Amino acid sequence: QVQLVESGGGLVQAGGSLRLSCVNSGRTIRSYNMGWYRRAPGKEREFVANIQWRPESPTYAPDVEGRFTISGDSTSNTVYLQMNSLKPDDTAVYMCNIDEHYWGQGTQVTVSS
Repeated sequence: QVQLVESGGGLVQAGGSLRLSCVNSGRTIRSYNMGWYRRAPGKEREFVANIQWRPESPTYAPDVEGRFTISGDSTSNTVYLQMNSLKPDDTAVYMCNIDEHYWGQGTQVTVSS
């Protein structure tokens, strides 16, 4: 049983930072990658970042590249998202995943002006 749980979301002013965490509290499984998506009110779910484990290689959406950093540990199904220089447009529910197959419940990030 896989159970992905996110934490670290909250309310922050524009220009601030947050660090999101995602841990598998269930059975650890083999994975090729882990990543993050987000969904803002009234908008489609969009890709944010992904990290391939072997070889280790991160990928970012253009809107967040240079501001966000993804990292993690494949052996424990753990992934982090360090978010810097946050903008109001970053406001969304952020969801982590394993291989875009297993998903967490999401954590709310709200960035005020």
